[in-house]
Amino acid sequence: MDATTVAIDLAKDVFELAFADACGRIIERKRLSRSAFSRCLANRPPLRVVMEACGSAHHWARVFQAQGHAARLLPARSVKPYVQGNKTDRADAAGILEADRCGQIASVAIKTPDQQGVQAQHRVRERLKAQRTSLLNLLRGVLREFGVAIPLGAAKVKPAVHDALADGDNALPMSLRDTLSTLLDQIDALETMMHDIELKLATFASRDADSRRHQQVPGVGVLTATAISASAGDLHRFASGRHFAAWLGLTPREHSSGRKRQLGSITKRGDPYLRTLLIHGARSALCAALLRRKRGQALDRFQTWALEVAERRGHNRAAVALANKLARRLWAMTRDGKSFDGNHVSAAPVAH
Repeated sequence: MDATTVAIDLAKDVFELAFADACGRIIERKRLSRSAFSRCLANRPPLRVVMEACGSAHHWARVFQAQGHAARLLPARSVKPYVQGNKTDRADAAGILEADRCGQIASVAIKTPDQQGVQAQHRVRERLKAQRTSLLNLLRGVLREFGVAIPLGAAKVKPAVHDALADGDNALPMSLRDTLSTLLDQIDALETMMHDIELKLATFASRDADSRRHQQVPGVGVLTATAISASAGDLHRFASGRHFAAWLGLTPREHSSGRKRQLGSITKRGDPYLRTLLIHGARSALCAALLRRKRGQALDRFQTWALEVAERRGHNRAAVALANKLARRLWAMTRDGKSFDGNHVSAAPVAH
C-alpha cells in the first residue's frame, strides 16, 4: 500500500522520516542528511507531512507546501505522551504519527516569512533589553562600591553615572572611569538598536489592517498588536474569544471531578511573551481608568467593569481578568471587522 502520511523528526543535520499508509502502519523509514532531506519529497505524490512545531518547522512546512504536500505542525507538548520506549529519533517519528491521529490536538498555524520576521524582531528586542538591564545593574553595583548610590529606575542610572564621572572629588580611579564611559556607550548603542526595531514594527503595524484595528483597544500598542499578528496569526482560526484566551494561558486552571468543580490560577500556557504584553497593557488600561475616575471624568462600560473587579478582587487579579477580556475583545473585533467600542454589550445567544 502506498504511503499517505509522513512524520518527520526535525533536527539540525540528521532527519528521521516515517512513512505510513492510510491505516497508520509504518511502511517505510528514512534517515537523511540535510542536503538529501531538502529534496526527499520533491518527486513524491502529495502526502500529509506532520512535524513538531520546533525550530525550523515553519520553514520546512512552507517548503513542502510549495511542493504540493499538505503540512501540519503539532505542539511538542502534545506529541510527547505518544512517544513510546526510549528517546530515539525513530521513536519520536512514530510518536508524531500517533499524535496526528488524535483529533483533539489542535494544529499550530504555519507562519508566513513576514510573521516570522516580526516575531524575530520582538525576540531580538527582548534580548537587547535584557542586555541593557544587565549593564545598568552592573553600573549601579560598581558605583555603590565607591559610595555612589543610584536610586531605582533605569532612567536615573545614566545621569547619575555621568555625574559620578564628572565629579573629580570621588574615589573613582581614572582607569575605571574610562571603562564606565565605555559601558555607557554600549547602553546608548543598545537603546539605538531597540529604537530602530520599534520603528520597523511601527511600519509593519501601519500597513497591517489587524494591527491598526487592535491598537484601538485600551492597553494595546504597537508592540502588543504586532506580537499578536506574528504569534497568533489570523484570529479567525479560533472558535471563540474564550479559545483565544485559553490559547494565551489567560483562563483558569481547572481540577474538577463529579459534582466538585475547582478553578485555580491561570494556566500560563501559550506564548509567555505575548501573555506578558497583554497583562501589562491591562495594567495600563486599569491605571488609566483609575485616573479618569479620580478626575471625575466619564467612564465607559469597559472601564467601569475593570474598576469593579479591582475593588472586589484586587489590582493584580483585575489586571489578569482585564487581559482575558482584552483577548476576547480582540478576537471579536477581528471576527466582526469592527472598531473598539467601550460601551459594547454582547448579545445573548438566541434560544432554540
